[in-house]
Amino acid sequence: MWHQQEIRLPALARGFHLITERIVEAVPELAHCRVGLLHLQLQHTSASLTLNENADPDVRHDMDAFLRRLVPGDLPYFHHTLEGPDDMPAHVIASLLGTQLTLAVRDGRLALGTWQGIRLGEHRDHGGPRRLIITLNGET
Repeated sequence: MWHQQEIRLPALARGFHLITERIVEAVPELAHCRVGLLHLQLQHTSASLTLNENADPDVRHDMDAFLRRLVPGDLPYFHHTLEGPDDMPAHVIASLLGTQLTLAVRDGRLALGTWQGIRLGEHRDHGGPRRLIITLNGET
């Protein structure tokens, strides 16, 4: 089985947002997949996807705080500033974390660990809506 679709995520505040349920709800074909892979590709260069803690909100806060310190918006050697001071740092963070995830599917569900969830990292102050290509491949 192959299934592919695009979903649009609404504009979100800067930070990390749990999107696991939104993805599962968007792909009802997942329930018919006995074994397979779900690939997610974010079609943007200033946001990211990551698999991380899904329960304690302190984790998303701490991730954002760490990344803001690691890649601050006022670095004097950034030349790409036409779209604002948050744009180049957002590109750097998106490259560090990545814009794709491939997840195992088992018995009609994502085979995630107990505390794992899919998070969209929004790295701009006003990033806007985001597009995500979802590809499911597996056996029914």
